[in-house]
Amino acid sequence: MAQRVFIIRHGQTEWSLAGKHTSTTDLPLTDEGRAQATALSGKLDGCHFALVLCSPLRRARETCALAGFGDVAQVTADLIEWNYGDYEGLTTPEIREGNPGWWLWRDGCPGGERPEQIGTRIDRVLERIAEVEGDVLVFAHGHSLRVLTARWLQFGVDAGARFKLDAAALSVLDHERDTAVIERWNL
Repeated sequence: MAQRVFIIRHGQTEWSLAGKHTSTTDLPLTDEGRAQATALSGKLDGCHFALVLCSPLRRARETCALAGFGDVAQVTADLIEWNYGDYEGLTTPEIREGNPGWWLWRDGCPGGERPEQIGTRIDRVLERIAEVEGDVLVFAHGHSLRVLTARWLQFGVDAGARFKLDAAALSVLDHERDTAVIERWNL
């Protein structure tokens, strides 16, 4: 079982800055996002990882490479962002103009994924992580990493709503004895 799981959300993009839901649109990092990603290498100095996983989307791969792990990362499609379907590129207020009661964590997205679908994908990532001896590093996206955190803690997908994750944030998941815990959040 992995000792700790270090999770990193990709650096800033134009759409993350604007609050737009971004799943399959393959945006690059902004200049600020590249600076954020480069700064991550200093936060990870001296760390050794038995496994590095990365979403295949450009913003995650760029963050991974600029943080110094591009050469060792294994790309896995299960880490892509929640598929927002018809809501791709929209902000939550824009979505709620046409669907006032919408809540991603309960409703999912028309033409995209439901909570149980992303939960299944992320559970596969956690199964892979569970087979590793040592620390694991994961580069991915805001909502997919929030789901990963909820599932790590043995909660339902909807618990991910309670874990705000900033662009280029580093967080650490760990264990205290037999209990899965959050060691650090949003560094």
